[in-house]
Amino acid sequence: MPKMIFVNLPVKNLTAAIRFYKAIGCEQNMQFSNDQAAMMVWSEAISFMLLTHAYYGSFTSKRIADAHETSEVLLALSRDSREEVDAISQAAAAAGGKADVRPPQHMGFMYSRAFQDPDGHVFEPVWMDMAAAQAATA
Repeated sequence: MPKMIFVNLPVKNLTAAIRFYKAIGCEQNMQFSNDQAAMMVWSEAISFMLLTHAYYGSFTSKRIADAHETSEVLLALSRDSREEVDAISQAAAAAGGKADVRPPQHMGFMYSRAFQDPDGHVFEPVWMDMAAAQAATA
């Protein structure tokens, strides 16, 4: 089995979360989805596991963080262009999320924005010109 990452996220409304993650480019894997969880495939190596609060709570004894109030994680998503950074941010806002939860970052060789899903989980789509980045740090 190749190395993969499964990001488990607690969600209050599974149906709304599925709709949101489809809008930002994920595909639902029905084999690992039911009324308590949905596997949303981002790439061959990365999937988001959306878990209802009750189901998520069965894996931990800790209190589930309210991501609207507390920073739990920042998830960076690589994009192939500045336009793709803008497009996914706009799609996130249109699908019930919130775009630009911090000011966009323009660093010449890198461009990023930040959006949150309906449950407050923060994503940072980022584009980087690797050749320019290497030249800037050489």
